[in-house]
Amino acid sequence: MTSLPPLPPAPVTVLTGFLGAGKTTLLNRLLRDPALADAAVLVNEFGEIGIDHLLIEKLDDDTVLLPSGCLCCSLRGDLVRALENLEQRAPARVVVETTGLADPVPLVQTLMSHPLLIARWRLDGIVTVISAIHGLAQMDEHTTALRQAAIADRIVVSKPDLADPAPLLARLAQLNPAAQAIVAARGDLPATALLDLGLFDASGKHADVAAWLRESALSRHIPAHDLQGGRIQSFCLTWDEPLPWQGIGTCLEMMIGTQGERMLRVKGVLNLIGQDRPVAIHGVQHVFHEPVLLDAWPEGDDRRSRLVFITDGLDRSIVEQGFAAFIDAARVLA
Repeated sequence: MTSLPPLPPAPVTVLTGFLGAGKTTLLNRLLRDPALADAAVLVNEFGEIGIDHLLIEKLDDDTVLLPSGCLCCSLRGDLVRALENLEQRAPARVVVETTGLADPVPLVQTLMSHPLLIARWRLDGIVTVISAIHGLAQMDEHTTALRQAAIADRIVVSKPDLADPAPLLARLAQLNPAAQAIVAARGDLPATALLDLGLFDASGKHADVAAWLRESALSRHIPAHDLQGGRIQSFCLTWDEPLPWQGIGTCLEMMIGTQGERMLRVKGVLNLIGQDRPVAIHGVQHVFHEPVLLDAWPEGDDRRSRLVFITDGLDRSIVEQGFAAFIDAARVLA
């Protein structure tokens, strides 16, 4: 009997972008699009406790939370195993959302060359989300942000309603003229604008991109993150009991005013007194979005409050002590 021909490689879209760019917001918008109805999602984070899977609206058997840590460093282990496990489900495509501190170069190099991957998966495109508010400064201050922009096949400029995107667009046109830049507020664009981008080709990109890929192919120990000499750290504060919003909100306002420059990213889900549904908090430096009431806690979740901080030179103890003081004060006044 003649054997069936092998399935063609399924496309893999890499969704990257620096801290607070808006990757999860964009991903939530894309997952409501019929073009991604049969997609599997791999989520990776930098931090002690993963929470992005709580914030992604489509959480089912086709959403996989990779172990916390750098996707690029775990690539030859965790990512390969995750993609191998997905073969049984045969998704139409895969979206990999990387942590904001991940260098995408090792990821791209491995997807194009790993013998266990190339027969079943093909790199369909690298989509980089860049904030109109912080994008220019992040590319100047963080090598990872610059690499994320330079290697992209398609760039989504987020938060144009909060800052003029023109200076950022001009910089991107010089850095990566081969990548089309799309301006989109709150991830409002069709999935088709970011899919089927063709085979990756470094020749049309900045000359450094090809050199980065060659370097990655020769090294199995790419630095994990753009950690700026050890100043950048990640930690997560957790609370078992429901929290008073007055204490949490007041402390966040104080931290934004006094430590905003050093808070690269704050993201979390809160269990608040008097509220049965989780509340999502997220912000970058001095810019915080309004809290969002999520639909429900995921089944089986322990409903603990979790706030993940990625900071630059801000000691964990200062944050812990601040929240403890404001929460205790709010409980006394309640």
